[in-house]
Amino acid sequence: MNSVRAKAPVRTLSPVLVVGTGLLGTSIGLGLRRLGVDVMLRDLSPTAMRLAADYGAGRIAPAERAADAQPEDIPRLVVVCVPPDAVGAVVLEQLRNWPDAIVTDVASVKTLPLEVLRAGGGDVSRYVGSHPMAGRETGGPLSGRADLFLGRPWVITSTPETTVDSLQEVEGMALDLGATVVNLTAEDHDESVALISHVPQLVSSVMAAQLLGDDLDAANLAGGGLRDVTRIAASDPTMWNQILAANGSRVARILRNIAGDIGTLANALDDIEAEGARRVVADQMRAGNEGVARIPGKHGSRRTYASVTVMVDDRPGQLARLFNEIGEADINVEEIMLEHSPGANLGLVEVWVLPEVRQRLVDELDSRGWRVAQ
Repeated sequence: MNSVRAKAPVRTLSPVLVVGTGLLGTSIGLGLRRLGVDVMLRDLSPTAMRLAADYGAGRIAPAERAADAQPEDIPRLVVVCVPPDAVGAVVLEQLRNWPDAIVTDVASVKTLPLEVLRAGGGDVSRYVGSHPMAGRETGGPLSGRADLFLGRPWVITSTPETTVDSLQEVEGMALDLGATVVNLTAEDHDESVALISHVPQLVSSVMAAQLLGDDLDAANLAGGGLRDVTRIAASDPTMWNQILAANGSRVARILRNIAGDIGTLANALDDIEAEGARRVVADQMRAGNEGVARIPGKHGSRRTYASVTVMVDDRPGQLARLFNEIGEADINVEEIMLEHSPGANLGLVEVWVLPEVRQRLVDELDSRGWRVAQ
């Protein structure tokens, strides 16, 4: 007898008002609409708002405040998805426009909106800051995806004034969208994202900027290392300027620590034959090994995997054949990375597997005619 798994009940009550129809706002609308939640949209840009509505993220909100709205158009929850430098003011406005609604935001900095709210006399008991740790390389309503938050952390930053009802409403929406809820204070959130998001963005940008002086066209020789370090350097400077301005002191402190470590390395490399110079380099590399081991991998684990690099012809069907044959060998792929070989019609696929099956994978691939880089 086949059993049918019952769908979990939807926690989010209709209607929900989404203010701001960029990537996150549109994705929230699409995800909630897929669950049958009534979503209303509002944006200063009529074009963005209509595009989001046309793509199914919700309906255009008929009123801007409760006094002018029909009962069925009064939101239970308002989600503010506007640029970081406008979040505090817009949250304050929405709390006043909808005196019975719970208001959250999705900004990547949490202390500044809260400060604006308190200074403006906003009802902090109905406000719950939040931040889904999800995104894409492109923004705007056309980039929205209903599954954007699936399996991603969603930070909830409550305050002593936050009511249980408000907290449950925002947590419920995050869970409905498939995210994993993480509870932090606003201060701890901003300290965390400074280290794991804001500083890496700047370090990536500074490294990529060094290529502007590349008179030898060394970038043509670039392998995975340079691409890994500079991948996020193409981010929007305007948006990041707003984020960094709101979290500047925390980011600056970490940058100074990095600058000190780099200066120490530079001094050691200036005279590598000096006593202790090689140890300085080795110690820093070892500390980096220990640091990267703290980054959770698959399913949040910190297990170390072994890699196998396979040379794949750049033509249709080759990747599918590779992964199909790995599956036929009953070997699970833990992580993958794809890199194209400069000047050759060839791709390098780095496959990570459990260390105990690495040699078996090499043998299986070799027997099936794949070229494995040893």
